[in-house]
Amino acid sequence: QVQLAESGGGLVQAGGSLRLSCTASGHSFSNYALGWFRQRPGKEREFVATIRWDHGIKQYEESVKGRFTISRDNAKNTVYLQMNNLKPEDPAVYYCAAYVGLDRPPKVAWEEYDYWGQGTQVTVSS
Repeated sequence: QVQLAESGGGLVQAGGSLRLSCTASGHSFSNYALGWFRQRPGKEREFVATIRWDHGIKQYEESVKGRFTISRDNAKNTVYLQMNNLKPEDPAVYYCAAYVGLDRPPKVAWEEYDYWGQGTQVTVSS
């Protein structure tokens, strides 16, 4: 059974940085894509970034390009989201998610992802 566990959320000042981690277990992830999504209060869940586990092909939501970087460490079965220059619009619960697929690039719709972590809160103070 696939399990995803996020960590690394917290409180940071605007302009600061955080790194989120998602440790995956329960399966070989060579044919998976893993993504990060976020949900702000009163808003729908939205795509942030995604990466193909095998080839490392990535996609980003437009507003985070140049500020956020998704990466993976195969040996640790962990996907990271490095968030720099955090802005007042970035606070949300951030979720790690995964689906089985070899799309190039990976899909960005949250409905396509079958496995989800519990989420981690990111708060940005001005």
